[in-house]
Amino acid sequence: MFSHVMVGSNDIGRSKKFYDALFGALGGKPAIEDPKGRLIYIHNGSMFLVTPPIDGQPACHANGGTIGFAVTATEQADAWHKAGVAAGGTAIEDPPGWREGGGMKLYLAYLRDPDGNKLCTMMRG
Repeated sequence: MFSHVMVGSNDIGRSKKFYDALFGALGGKPAIEDPKGRLIYIHNGSMFLVTPPIDGQPACHANGGTIGFAVTATEQADAWHKAGVAAGGTAIEDPPGWREGGGMKLYLAYLRDPDGNKLCTMMRG
């Protein structure tokens, strides 16, 4: 379990528009902005942060990693996916839907944010 996840962004304004739309589709609030220019989102008791690069280098994506968000209904996953594409994200992998594997049935939706980070919503069947 993680207390928070943080991703880098080369354009915080663009990321705010994107993530405000994503979290809004799940019933969340717009970002809280801290004095260092980071965006903070609260989701299901966890924190998700977006930050300008902290080392002065351009932000890069998570090198194949995926950041997952739990949802409780397929409609939430679909709304999240639709909002992400409308806000500048890219639909990736299969279209949202049910998948089975390893004895588990999951409803999944995948996106890349404008900085290339891979995101997923998941609901267990």
